[in-house]
Amino acid sequence: MSDLNMIMGEEEFTLIETELKRLNEQVTAKVIFLVDKNGQLIASSGETKGIDTTALASLTAGNIAATSGMAQLLGEKEFSILFHEGDKDNIHIALVGSRMILVTIFNNKSALGIVRLRVKKSVETLSQVFENIFKKVEKDRNSKQASKSPFAEITEDDIEKLFG
Repeated sequence: MSDLNMIMGEEEFTLIETELKRLNEQVTAKVIFLVDKNGQLIASSGETKGIDTTALASLTAGNIAATSGMAQLLGEKEFSILFHEGDKDNIHIALVGSRMILVTIFNNKSALGIVRLRVKKSVETLSQVFENIFKKVEKDRNSKQASKSPFAEITEDDIEKLFG
């Protein structure tokens, strides 16, 4: 399913924004980003002033790609969680399914254990949202393929009967 192009509707985007906002409140994060593995920012919650969100999204995707390479060298499929600790701020990165990345930036006011626990629950919620999006896209694609040709309903038997 990972080769499908994603088309997100307003309803799904609202679900994602609501989940990011809920997570942001639960862990008192500075900011939370949802990024795809190509480095495109999907949504964010929190104070983004002073943060180059485009660069952060790209670097996060690059970080995941580099870590994925390390994982493969060690015989692992992937490392699903990354953590970077700074003097003032920390970054917790978690994979959401096979295509999305959840980035939580928080300071020392938040406990890492709480962040990990709440992020894990949000990853489950967001995974379900994206699973539904991909199912919807696949259903639409199958529907379009079925109705693509005006001759799709004509069978070989119909042709034999016509030209006999």
